[in-house]
Amino acid sequence: MFSSPAEVATQITIGHHLNGRARVPDASRSQPVFNPATGAVTGHVALGSEADVAAAVAAAQAAFPAWADTPPLRRARVMFKFLELLNQNKDQLAHLITAEHGKVFTDAQGEVSRGIDIVEFACGIPQLLKGDFTDQVSTGLDNWTLRQPLGVVAGITPFNFPVMVPMWMFPVAIAAGNTFVLKPSPIDPSASLFMAELLRQAGLPDGVFNVVQGDKEAVDALLVHPDVKAVSFVGSTPIANYIYETGAHHGKRVQALGGAKNHMVVMPDADLEQAVDGLIGAAYGSAGERCMAISVAVLVGDVADRLIPMLQARAKTLVIKNGIELDAEMGPIVTAAAHQRITGYIEQGVKEGATLLVDGRGHTVKGHEEGFWMGGTLFDHVTPDMRIYKEEIFGPVLGCVRVKDFAEAVELVNAHEFGNGVSCYTRDGHVAREFSRRIQVGMVGINVPIPVPMAWHGFGGWKKSLFGDMHAYGEEGVRFYTKQKSIMQRWPESIGKGAEFVMPTAK
Repeated sequence: MFSSPAEVATQITIGHHLNGRARVPDASRSQPVFNPATGAVTGHVALGSEADVAAAVAAAQAAFPAWADTPPLRRARVMFKFLELLNQNKDQLAHLITAEHGKVFTDAQGEVSRGIDIVEFACGIPQLLKGDFTDQVSTGLDNWTLRQPLGVVAGITPFNFPVMVPMWMFPVAIAAGNTFVLKPSPIDPSASLFMAELLRQAGLPDGVFNVVQGDKEAVDALLVHPDVKAVSFVGSTPIANYIYETGAHHGKRVQALGGAKNHMVVMPDADLEQAVDGLIGAAYGSAGERCMAISVAVLVGDVADRLIPMLQARAKTLVIKNGIELDAEMGPIVTAAAHQRITGYIEQGVKEGATLLVDGRGHTVKGHEEGFWMGGTLFDHVTPDMRIYKEEIFGPVLGCVRVKDFAEAVELVNAHEFGNGVSCYTRDGHVAREFSRRIQVGMVGINVPIPVPMAWHGFGGWKKSLFGDMHAYGEEGVRFYTKQKSIMQRWPESIGKGAEFVMPTAK
């Protein structure tokens, strides 16, 4: 859905942030931004062109030499100031998230806090960039390594975490000495501009951080631009694969995090009340629009008959309302198109023979009838051949699969093409250890429903959930945004006479 220039002129236009300044272009293309709770259009976001991307990259390229030469300690001081400003304005950022994404305010506050964790990690960049040194690696010869920034790097981020996911990327990249171009989702674009303004207030030089709003045209322009040295992406698996292949073809370093189908295995000895709490929060929190949401409950042995009635009762009593109300447990679906897609999956599950225990279709909220509402949906007797099991729904739909034992549960999880996150609820330490070692998934929780690693550990899945070699943030992020250089050095006084025609060796 695109708006004419006349329509755009009557509403707020959300533009770019280029070379330290907000830019509201005379956009020939734009799309509406909605409040999902009301269905109302709150503004229009400009969809950046190839020329807009070129301007952003040019600004970042011009700023790179001076920023890369800035001592890491001084770069860290900018991050410390940015951290202070984030803490002062975190509720304002959370309100922007709720207004454009729809997730409940308390969840939005949690998103901002997890992003702030990454900034705190990035403040330690002087220590993180330290290299290795070997004295007298050979006679009169020393060898050391250092890490240097890449240049202009880009981030392409999704709608579901408009603050946290960009902060998985740019704080580490900038602290390491790179300059950055962010292409956020056009569904909820305002938070990106607010963060850009806070960075400017923190003293970040013009051009070091830039924002280009847009769609595929902006993405493709970043992927082929010769001055963009690396691209980070979070989104669906088909697009992650496209980003990875296209970026690599053009000689870029690429880190592309894709889709998920996260399982929670519930063993017969689990604390069932805790397991139900975990499933309800992980399946329906943020309306299931999380790459770490649990969408499959794997129920082992006789636990299904005991757990499902509890789960069914809880799913029916979810508090679903406008996210600005503090007692809300779940907000709306992000867009009408997403609502339609999720509805189609529910219809498909019924058609394929799964037992629909709780139907979220048709849910409305009084006073907000035009919002994109859906209730929590629960299926039992889901089987691995069903689309609702195989595909990422990205909505408040939980499917229950029954298996006979632990071995079958592990085999089921490992056979899935996605390997992002997984959880196991049990009281048995041996089961927990075996599950952690044998499961083919990148992030594992034991009695933890959403095992998102902390800032210094790094985030990433396996199989079709990650394209590239390095996880996001943490020390993996430092490695991704820097390149290692090895230096060997000796001085004339220690060099013998005569040419050497063999491979140098330690002597």
